[in-house]
Amino acid sequence: MKLKTAGVAFFLGGITLISAQTKSGDTISHDKLIDEVIVTGSRNKNRTVVNSPVPVDVIDIKEVSKNTGQVDLNQLLQFSAPSFNSNKQSGSDGSDAVDPATLRGLGPDQTLVLLNGKRYHQSSLVNLFGTKGRGNSGTDMNTIPIAAIKRIEVLRDGASAQYGSDAIAGVINVILNDRNKGFEGDAFYGANLFKSPGNNDVVSDKSVDGNTFDFSGNYGTNIGSKGGFGNFTVEYIDKQYAFRNANPDKYDAPRKRFGDAASKNFYFFGNIEIPIANSLNFYSHPGFSYRNTKAYAWTRSADSDGNIPEIYPDGFNPIENTKINDFTFDNGLKFKVADWDVDFFNAFGNNNFRYQIENTLNATLGTKSKTSFDAGGHALLQNTTGFNAVKKFNVLEGLNIAFGSEFRFEEFNIYKGEEGSYAMYDINGNVVNENTDPSLYVTNPISGEIRPGGSQGFPGYSQEVNKNRNNIAGYVDTELDVTKNWMVSAAARFENYSDFGSTLNGKFSTRYAITPQFALRGSVSTGFRAPSLVQKYYSLQFTNFIAQQLVTIQLASNDSDLAKAVGIPQLKQETSLNGSAGFTFNSSKFTATVDGYYVKVKDRIVLTGYFGQDDDAIGSILAANHIDQAQFFTNAIDTETRGVDVIITYRENIGAGSLVATLAGNYNNMDITAVHTSGKLVGKEEVYLSPRERAFILSSAPRTKFNLNLNYAVKKFNANLQMVRFDKVTYLGYEGPDDFQNYDARITTDLSFGYHFTPKFSLTLGGKNIFNEYPTLQTTQVSAGNTESGGIFDPVQMGFAGRQVFARVNFNF
Repeated sequence: MKLKTAGVAFFLGGITLISAQTKSGDTISHDKLIDEVIVTGSRNKNRTVVNSPVPVDVIDIKEVSKNTGQVDLNQLLQFSAPSFNSNKQSGSDGSDAVDPATLRGLGPDQTLVLLNGKRYHQSSLVNLFGTKGRGNSGTDMNTIPIAAIKRIEVLRDGASAQYGSDAIAGVINVILNDRNKGFEGDAFYGANLFKSPGNNDVVSDKSVDGNTFDFSGNYGTNIGSKGGFGNFTVEYIDKQYAFRNANPDKYDAPRKRFGDAASKNFYFFGNIEIPIANSLNFYSHPGFSYRNTKAYAWTRSADSDGNIPEIYPDGFNPIENTKINDFTFDNGLKFKVADWDVDFFNAFGNNNFRYQIENTLNATLGTKSKTSFDAGGHALLQNTTGFNAVKKFNVLEGLNIAFGSEFRFEEFNIYKGEEGSYAMYDINGNVVNENTDPSLYVTNPISGEIRPGGSQGFPGYSQEVNKNRNNIAGYVDTELDVTKNWMVSAAARFENYSDFGSTLNGKFSTRYAITPQFALRGSVSTGFRAPSLVQKYYSLQFTNFIAQQLVTIQLASNDSDLAKAVGIPQLKQETSLNGSAGFTFNSSKFTATVDGYYVKVKDRIVLTGYFGQDDDAIGSILAANHIDQAQFFTNAIDTETRGVDVIITYRENIGAGSLVATLAGNYNNMDITAVHTSGKLVGKEEVYLSPRERAFILSSAPRTKFNLNLNYAVKKFNANLQMVRFDKVTYLGYEGPDDFQNYDARITTDLSFGYHFTPKFSLTLGGKNIFNEYPTLQTTQVSAGNTESGGIFDPVQMGFAGRQVFARVNFNF
């Protein structure tokens, strides 16, 4: 059995990295986080990670960040949580600024993110071209500054019955700082030391690039004299480009600017709690982030139909200048009613994403074209009002009952870009429409081909969208300690959405302690994910390179006439069946947890493949609209995911210091069990979801991810070594189902040394990927423009920037 073989492989050869300072809650006995009450996966205020019936990792973000060169939350979790994956992107439009993340290889939108236990809003971006999770619109965790976080709890289990939509893969709960005194500052500087892999196959503009500066300050203070506090964080990040271009002396790559984008980020977050009267507390969690990212799109050559040589004699590289304004404002009251602890709250969030396309042009305007366009953007607003109530009863060894209700309002907007960013003009300067005489189209005198309209690199949005919906939910969540060794838990949740109806989900979990050190645990649940407003109403006409040909593609919204004409049904919820079983073992020095899981998801929402003008079903419609290809959002596939998480920790005193070794791993195998076509497209399954698209879905996470971390501390000195092995992933090129592009397994090694000069001042020096590992070079594919990103390798799990060195100074007073 494959699953059993994989489980054995964990113990024999698997090594996964969780920072020793990660303090994964299931793994470290006699640690301060082990006995800390968790707030994720249980509403029992006495439940700790040790006696949780489901796996919950507790990650001490402050300790992890001190030892690493990571400044983004997604990348920090990538190297801290065994089943979390997030890839740096390049040439993926807006996804270059977000870096979509997955848990257990499922979709980015199948993991629920909470902020201090309250639902956090999603991004307004839908992942499209060249990125993992395409067709999904997940949560942008990089909107939360690392410096504002006390810890993160990762619930690796389906939890829709407890928390609602999106919790199919699990829940990530970000807990904010609550320190009530003092100031803590952190200054970070890192840079890549470029050295080409292979035989000078890769070139960069500079030998030292990707220079990153990060400064943060966190201040805590008492408010009043009755235990109130305020904790406030400011953080600024400035990151420069890091290009990893295919050597132009050896390859004719279609992208001359492949690599990490440049960005400038500013954050402000607060965590406030003020007692108002006896047993009545007010709390507030305001947060704001502004992120400006500049990413290069694919190159337009000098003689391409999209270039005007009089403006760019040598061709050009468009720049997508994205600005993300993200705002959150959660407020609530905690009080008691008849011995029930009640939390009444309102959680507001808004994500606003705007595009300014620079170093570009609209080729149909010729020499009169501007070189910068406002391409419009999109926004997502979410407001949740609700209450939770919890009480413990003296039944058997203890009965905990929680119940609550929520009302959520969501609104999605697309902002229209300026006309030149999306329009195609004729030779007289008029906007082309269905009545335009083809003889008036602007053509390239060199090739004779019709020039594409819109801003090159990213065409603007051509229409406004304003859609909203609401839902109401109610839940009950119970936990019963039948004996001191056996507990059971059951939860149920009902939700009704204004746009597709109702859903009811349940969960049952249990834990039995055979000895004080050894316990069995397991759970079974049903789950769901509501189609996002972004998936229902997103629409965009854009350009893409396929085999070095520029084509016009229409992503039709789910409610469009085009979608209806080809029989694409209205989107409905995804549904899931989750199961997990495992054991925990805790002793004075050794801790181990093993958890197997099974997740079956029906009607997953993805983007279909491309339908072209030669298709007998919709080809004539596309041709009439001057569209070369079209794709749609649809509930297209069923998947089954099987996996195992293993985390082992060992502590030992060596000499005057202490060593903590953590071995952790994730085995994850997904199968696509069915593809659902619309009635009019039966028999076109290979187009509806092509082998290439299927391979992309299945490569959302490596089959295995093995990590090892060694941390040795003696007096004021600390050394940290971490190694991560990412398994092989396989993509498909554009040349058919046998056009395999393999990215072999790689091991990255990070090393850091820290010294506490005083209790209030410390310095850490280190290197990330010190052996300069790169993804497998696609030397036979790059010149044909046959890689997903247009570079000599694609963005895969390990990243593509190479070696980095860094220094971090931490101080407090």
